[in-house]
Amino acid sequence: MDTVAGSPVVLGIESSCDETGAGLVRDGVLLGQAVASSMDEHARYGGVVPEIAARAHLHAMAPVVDEALRRAGLTLADVGAVAVTTGPGLAGALQIGVAAAKAYAFSLGVPLYGVHHLAGHVAAATLDGGPLPDPCVVLIVSGGHTSLLLVRDLARDPVVHLGDTLDDAAGECFDKVARILRLPYPGGPAIDRAARDGDRRAVRLPRPLSGPNDPPYAFSFSGLKTAAARWVEAQRAAGTEPNVPDAAAALQEAIADVLTRKAVRACLDHGIGTLVVVGGVAANSRVRELAERRCASAGITLRVPPLRLCTDNGAMVAAVGDLLVRAGAEPAPADLSVDPSAPLEAAALTPRATAMLTPRATAARSAAPAA
Repeated sequence: MDTVAGSPVVLGIESSCDETGAGLVRDGVLLGQAVASSMDEHARYGGVVPEIAARAHLHAMAPVVDEALRRAGLTLADVGAVAVTTGPGLAGALQIGVAAAKAYAFSLGVPLYGVHHLAGHVAAATLDGGPLPDPCVVLIVSGGHTSLLLVRDLARDPVVHLGDTLDDAAGECFDKVARILRLPYPGGPAIDRAARDGDRRAVRLPRPLSGPNDPPYAFSFSGLKTAAARWVEAQRAAGTEPNVPDAAAALQEAIADVLTRKAVRACLDHGIGTLVVVGGVAANSRVRELAERRCASAGITLRVPPLRLCTDNGAMVAAVGDLLVRAGAEPAPADLSVDPSAPLEAAALTPRATAMLTPRATAARSAAPAA
């Protein structure tokens, strides 16, 4: 075990969806990472096929770990702890990652930590700017999740949900509308590319849950998806093909507007000076641009990971593991299992996750507002 810098090197393994990721982190510093994606295999189906994803993880896992070690200039003998995503995600895909992580941890004789996938996205922001302020507001936006969170000490305190999506996530809306517009999968990057040549004011689309009597921090993108689909259908019924760049730009603007407006409001309402935007949709150019502009106007510091750390990767899992190790968290039990629909309550995702919480954390959990 290498402890030259004071803490062990943590190997992080991510396999919740279609990326097989491995990363190595020590004392908050990313030493190396590698990612293999099976996205091309899913593209012809217009979405991720769980069985294909699981098989791809099985083939890619060892090579990806080896490549991450090579890039870090380390060997397996240098690894002092292993962290793995145990949920949420595709059950078969998660099981491949957990099985691999157990094999590495047990063969090396090092502790194993089960990590919540979304906590990994939050921790990714620490790898390009240091520790997050306590507290901060975090906006998680991805293919399956859209949430506004109040985060204190990620390794010790529970995560407080200020608001979540009531139906479709932002990334899911991008994917579904892209398919209607006959753009390739994944929809988010395709919409972003098409929108560069479009007029965001050319198509009128709603801003869901933005009225004065609506929940201030909740999201809903199902109606927006339907409105975009109805517009496309009307264009085609009239005998004309829709202007794809205009539709893409209008959809992207609607999503970015709702996300950033609610996130900035949460910061102002709670007197918090830092907004952290993470997840795959954080790579969207308009979301980043509008977040920067609105945060600057409100005097809020914006933290967004670099593009390579926005999508699923092993570095973010290693970052959580590193935080847990340094916080003295209890390792996962030998019978660690996956939880495909795990709610985000704490960074560690094991049957004993709540045992590591501090008295302050326990009090905060009981006083937390309902999501």
